[in-house]
Amino acid sequence: MDGVEVALAVVVEVGADQPAHGHTDEAIAKRLEVSQRTARRIATDLMEFRKHPSAQPGGPPAASIRAMHKIKTVTGPQPMTGTATRYLYLTRHGQATPDENGLTDNGRRQAVLLGERLRGIPLSAIHHGPLARAEQTARLIGEQLNNVRLHLSEPAGDYIPYLPHKAELPPDAADAMLRHLAQFPPEERERGPALAVEALAQFTGPVKGDEPRHELVVTHNFLIGWLIRAAHDAPPWRWMGLNHCNAALTVIRYTPGRPSAMLFYNDMRHLPVELRWTGFPPEFRV
Repeated sequence: MDGVEVALAVVVEVGADQPAHGHTDEAIAKRLEVSQRTARRIATDLMEFRKHPSAQPGGPPAASIRAMHKIKTVTGPQPMTGTATRYLYLTRHGQATPDENGLTDNGRRQAVLLGERLRGIPLSAIHHGPLARAEQTARLIGEQLNNVRLHLSEPAGDYIPYLPHKAELPPDAADAMLRHLAQFPPEERERGPALAVEALAQFTGPVKGDEPRHELVVTHNFLIGWLIRAAHDAPPWRWMGLNHCNAALTVIRYTPGRPSAMLFYNDMRHLPVELRWTGFPPEFRV
């Protein structure tokens, strides 16, 4: 787990649903190996945002998010009893129309083929982002399966999950990367980091109970990159540079007491050649 995941798990486990104070501050500080002052700020900001997200449209304060990313990954909470493995299936929506308000014929075919591939997988839920191209993809996948419920999830949406500082980035690429991020709408850049924290809390880590859980998230390229980055404990900015194809499949396993493991990435075996790498320039098609 990365620092954000560790912080969320510890705050929920130790801090429960109340603002941190007294012995709770001390316990969180000890587990995260930070000062009690930092522990109080992280815990209070996270719990307040989880209770009242609409009151903080920009998400938890940037200082808390940066502090969480600096937490040592090795200090994460020990596995709790009564937890089981989560298998997280990730896919990017099917090919979108030019206005991005729905799927092309190819996009619909991609979604159907992915649904057919997932038959036999004991999926318990299909989560999808709020945009039409993700919702339509999730619905078409669900139609190929038996009684798997669809769940609308804002953290599964399309946004910038982390805004890096120039000093974090490779010197020879930093300016180009920051110019690229500046092209996106302010809402995606401002709300994204808070939604990314929520996505880690909702979709990653072992699950409560004794039975393994299989879940599919129909989302967008950036969030897939963010979750893969977290699974490998890579620096927060490293969600950039990962390119996921329409209706390709990635699976991450979260087993109690073991590091997260990516079982496979961007798998397109269920798609014919003409439906692979749709929307990408020729140099990406290898």
